[in-house]
Amino acid sequence: MNKFFIKLLIIFFLTTNQSMSGESMMILKLKDGDVKIELFDDVAPNHVKRIKELANGGKYDNVVFHRVIDGFMAQTGDVKFGNSSSKDFNLSMAGMGGSDLPNLNQEFNNLPHDRGTLSMARSSDPNSANSQFFICFKPAPFLDKQYTVFGKVIEGMEFVDKIKRGDESNNGAVSDPDKIISFKSF
Repeated sequence: MNKFFIKLLIIFFLTTNQSMSGESMMILKLKDGDVKIELFDDVAPNHVKRIKELANGGKYDNVVFHRVIDGFMAQTGDVKFGNSSSKDFNLSMAGMGGSDLPNLNQEFNNLPHDRGTLSMARSSDPNSANSQFFICFKPAPFLDKQYTVFGKVIEGMEFVDKIKRGDESNNGAVSDPDKIISFKSF
C-alpha cells in the first residue's frame, strides 16, 4: 500500500511540476530559429507578468531589435515605435517608446547578467521599465542589481547570436534590424 501512495505522489509531483514550469516558459521566434526562455516569476513577478501580457497579446510580434551591440546585448521591445508592421513604426524613434501600460517599479534581484540573461531596459529612473528588454551576449556584471533580470535563454542562444549587429559608433543603432517574429508562452 505504501508503494502505491509513493508512486501516486511521484506521478502527481512530476505532472504538477511540469505544468507549473510550462507557465514560466516562452518561445521567442527569430528569423534563424526558436529561442526557449525560462522566466523568473519568483524574483521578478511584476516584470514577468508584464512580459507575458504583452507577448501573449501579440504586442512583441514584428518588433525590431533596434539596438544591438556586439559583445554586449540585443535590445528590443519598443511596442510603440518599434513594431515594423504598425502605422506608428519609426525606426529613428525605436527605443524611446513603450506600451500603453504604466511603468513598473524595479524588482532588482541577485541574479547575474550572464550570457543569455533577459533583463528590462529602462531610463535613468529605476522605476521606468515598461516593455523594452535586452538579451546579454556575454556576462555584464556592471548591470547586476541595477536592472531587473526576469529570464534566461535555456535553448537557442545560437539564434540570438545571429541577430544583426548595430553601428558601434551610433550606440548600437541598427539600420535594417532583425525583428521578433513572435513571442508566446507555451
